[in-house]
Amino acid sequence: MARRGHAAAVVWGRSNQTYDRCGDVLYLTNYYCPECPPDTAAWHAWGYYAVILAPGETPELVTDDADDRTAHLATDRISRSRDPVRDVADRLAARGIDGPVALVGADILPFKYGRELMAASPGVDWREDDGLIRAVRRVKSPAERDLMREGGHNAGAALDVMMKALVAGRSERDAVAEAVGTLYRGGSQGSFISANHGDTIDYWCRDPLIGRSADAPAAGDFVRGWMDSTYHGYWFDPGRTAIAGGRATAEQIRLVEDCATIVEGVMDAIRPGARTAAIARIGEDLVARVGGTDGGVSACYAAFAHGIGLYWEPPYIGRATDDGDSEIVAGMAFGVEYFLTREGVGTVGIEENFIVGEEANESLTGLPLVGAW
Repeated sequence: MARRGHAAAVVWGRSNQTYDRCGDVLYLTNYYCPECPPDTAAWHAWGYYAVILAPGETPELVTDDADDRTAHLATDRISRSRDPVRDVADRLAARGIDGPVALVGADILPFKYGRELMAASPGVDWREDDGLIRAVRRVKSPAERDLMREGGHNAGAALDVMMKALVAGRSERDAVAEAVGTLYRGGSQGSFISANHGDTIDYWCRDPLIGRSADAPAAGDFVRGWMDSTYHGYWFDPGRTAIAGGRATAEQIRLVEDCATIVEGVMDAIRPGARTAAIARIGEDLVARVGGTDGGVSACYAAFAHGIGLYWEPPYIGRATDDGDSEIVAGMAFGVEYFLTREGVGTVGIEENFIVGEEANESLTGLPLVGAW
């Protein structure tokens, strides 16, 4: 904050049973709101919450009244309100802060609430800085890495169960149902666990509403499973592709292996001291070498890799990069993924999650990229 010229910061988060935008507040205070009602006069802006940071002061969590337990929180300075937006403005006014205040989470707070916040704090010099906390979150502490090892193990074990069921010809729903038992018994939480096969294989999932269909793959179909899950808020999204029913053609096997070659090559390039722009070029060279084109998902998202932690995090490696060219540091965690299409054969996708180590990268799933399912 001092280097960026901020006298204080207001860090917004949102949960409401999702994990995509809770990360900064969860990281700072261990607070997560499990649910919130629709926006009404009585429940205004519930499910949105903020942390006020100022030098030399205990971080102040400003939240709604939905869950008043405090034993698990990392701060004892808590303000609860039926209108968290108004409460943030009041708390800032009471502090009399002299200098710019960072607004972290302008991409989270809806226009409606942002407009109310500005109107209620006319004397505050707001400066948007959505990357303030994410910059600190890039490198994981030893305690974070231990949590990620546990969560990654759970995700890998569940994905293994899911892939075996799909290869055996079970329906996507049955395969996911079997997998979540393994996932939940390990203490993890499922997110948008998805599966695909057959004529929709170029898309992320067969059923875009819930992620898995009632359909079962036929022998010879590509089958793909993706285990989006969390453990203590930490996010994992490994995925694998195989062929159902033991009827794989040579072209199908080669396509899976070539996709694995791309993923493995990018992983090998993500080492301490490497630069993200150079890694992206390595990925592009690998795609050109094996032959084929970006599968539908890779063509859409245009990234070979993304950081993981409390959901997707910077840096992003590929055309979708967030910061152009940055250095890889030991202790970062990544998901490397690629979807490869070959005309007349189909589309396969593979993703691995791992921690960047000083001497070697560490798989979080423990699964091979090409499984013997």
